[in-house]
Amino acid sequence: MQIIKNRRLVEDHWQIVGPDDPLPSGDIIVPLARWQAGRDSLLSRTGRLGLLLNGAAPLHELADDLHHFPLIALEFPQFKDGRCYSHARLLRERYHYQGELRAVGEVLRDQLFFMERCGINSFVLRQDQDPQLALGAFNDFSVKYQSAADLAEPIYRLR
Repeated sequence: MQIIKNRRLVEDHWQIVGPDDPLPSGDIIVPLARWQAGRDSLLSRTGRLGLLLNGAAPLHELADDLHHFPLIALEFPQFKDGRCYSHARLLRERYHYQGELRAVGEVLRDQLFFMERCGINSFVLRQDQDPQLALGAFNDFSVKYQSAADLAEPIYRLR
């Protein structure tokens, strides 16, 4: 499957594993509840480990574990739910997370520019979205009115 990562189309080899699914080999993304229930066994397996978080996830409880995850997937259940935008910015700015932040779920072209500004750098688009066409979303706006996790200078400071 192709995803957008760092503004490029790439093949993705990560698998999202459900709460009760058997663990496949390779790189997996597990939900928070599965991580909390089976931390030691997940850390002892081969393959990289990613974490799937929803908007209600308690980030402060995960601060000491973030270094275990080269990828954190943030689940956007619907277009109007913006809690994971806040999670992305907190992960980058407060918790200094340097790994891949991935948007999954109801991810639309119109959101990519704003998600990237919050610190998200990879995107699994909703099935009806064309990843090739979506790449243009990063250039939809040339001026930024607010500061964000991308450290771009807002327009009001450019006077």
